[in-house]
Amino acid sequence: MKIDLITLATPFFILAVILEIVLARFARTTTHYEAKDTMTSLGMGLGSQVFGLLTAGLVIAATLWVWQHRIFTIPMTAWWAWVAIFFLEDLVYYWFHRLSHERRFWWAAHVNHHSSQHYNLSTALRQTWTGGVNGSWLLWLPLAFVGFPPPMIAIEKSVSLIYQFWIHTEAIRRLPTPLEYVLNTPSHHRVHHARNPRYLDSNYAGILIVWDRMFGTFVAEDEAEPPRYGIVKNLGDFNIIRAAFHEWVGIAQDIARDPRHTLGYLFGPPGWSPDGSRQTSDQIKAAWRARQPSLASGSDNPIAPRAASRR
Repeated sequence: MKIDLITLATPFFILAVILEIVLARFARTTTHYEAKDTMTSLGMGLGSQVFGLLTAGLVIAATLWVWQHRIFTIPMTAWWAWVAIFFLEDLVYYWFHRLSHERRFWWAAHVNHHSSQHYNLSTALRQTWTGGVNGSWLLWLPLAFVGFPPPMIAIEKSVSLIYQFWIHTEAIRRLPTPLEYVLNTPSHHRVHHARNPRYLDSNYAGILIVWDRMFGTFVAEDEAEPPRYGIVKNLGDFNIIRAAFHEWVGIAQDIARDPRHTLGYLFGPPGWSPDGSRQTSDQIKAAWRARQPSLASGSDNPIAPRAASRR
């Protein structure tokens, strides 16, 4: 369920992208832009708004129905309600984002956001076209069931999305330590977009990085190992249709080839295969750890083994 905050913020998004391009052009930042890549990101953003309209009615109707059967009535005028929805919505976002990386059915809708090999403000606009059809929006329904009014939920979701725009940049290196500890920052989100083995499956935060610290998915950016962006197997072109649907096509092809393993192909981690011919990110990280003497011995291990992500 969306609200007009995103529409109101869109001119700011475009102006910020233009400003970052200008700064990069005059070597004021280390940010890199490629014209075709940027156009793909902008096209993905526009397409996301169009495709979102196709399922908006269902999402709104479901949210309103759940709210009509709420167990409490939480007033929008109460200051504590806005504090509560801030933390609760951000927690929901964390688990939505983590699910979108760790299970292929949801990764198929999210992968396009990671398909750029550049990391700049235009990357933030590379949004899903199919997020409305995989049911991930169901994760927000308990907020309505508890009693938060649907407009309140929609506003907080918009606030989260707007916040996450500015962290898609290399122009800002690090914020003061207290902020880095609490907030999702450009440094933390660069790690999230990286395909380096040490960085896979980490930093799922929306606004607060504290969830990653609590649930063991936080990995700090290492200046000695700059992030390499994209997905494990990069697309190699700027075809917007391929960017939007390639993982769904891959799922369909896998199921058609071996329908006995339909559930594994749908709900296993990205990269899962019954014969082990492909690697999940968990396996990629395990192989990387084995090549690090200090990590293989169990000392100074910054990354605990977890579920897979990028194929």
